[in-house]
Amino acid sequence: MVVPYKDEKSGKKEQVARMFNSISSNYDRLNHLLSLGIDRIWRKKAISYLSKFNPEKILDVATGTGDFAIQAAVIPSSEVIGVDISEGMLEAGRIKISKLGLSARVRLETGDSEQLPYADNFFDAVIVAFGVRNFENLDRGLSEINRVLKPGGHFVVLEISEPERFPMKQIFGLYFHKLLPLAGRMISKDKHAYQYLPDSVAAFPKGEQFINRMHLAGFKNNIWKPLTFGICAMYTGEK
Repeated sequence: MVVPYKDEKSGKKEQVARMFNSISSNYDRLNHLLSLGIDRIWRKKAISYLSKFNPEKILDVATGTGDFAIQAAVIPSSEVIGVDISEGMLEAGRIKISKLGLSARVRLETGDSEQLPYADNFFDAVIVAFGVRNFENLDRGLSEINRVLKPGGHFVVLEISEPERFPMKQIFGLYFHKLLPLAGRMISKDKHAYQYLPDSVAAFPKGEQFINRMHLAGFKNNIWKPLTFGICAMYTGEK
């Protein structure tokens, strides 16, 4: 299991919460900078797909500072709940949501992806952006998402991937495994956070492997689509 602090005995869940708490104050600025702003395009594409189904109740799991939840609020009549284990990230997100005047439609709550505090068959859609690889138990987290999703509801995941074709594979490898951790250590308060990122991406089951995990958790009509030369992947499914 990949964890941020390899020399410590605490579980992945506790370590991930601590890591995100430590970088929450400058997470948005650093994240958009290191992704060159492309992460915004990926979120818009995912919500454009989801908007076709006009979901009203949307859950954003591993919401962080709420960027995906905020983007989901462009869907008319939607009410969005973002859930995360990091209070530091949630607080930063609440400030952002308040400034945008979205507090009536988007709220952020503390919660564990593997023990979601919501009733069965409650949400029309569940979304996750760059968070499923942080689950301590991926299959349990996917099963919980399936539980709270209404029959016929939609599940949309964005996750960092790794290009397979020359020359993007080589360019991405140099940037993601060498330059990004170095830049993260220079700018972030937590030297482990941006080494954990490439490590966790490398360990994550990608493409058809993740589609199979979705199927085992009870999702159907599962599809994955590479974005931006395979740097990111969008996974979609239904309950």
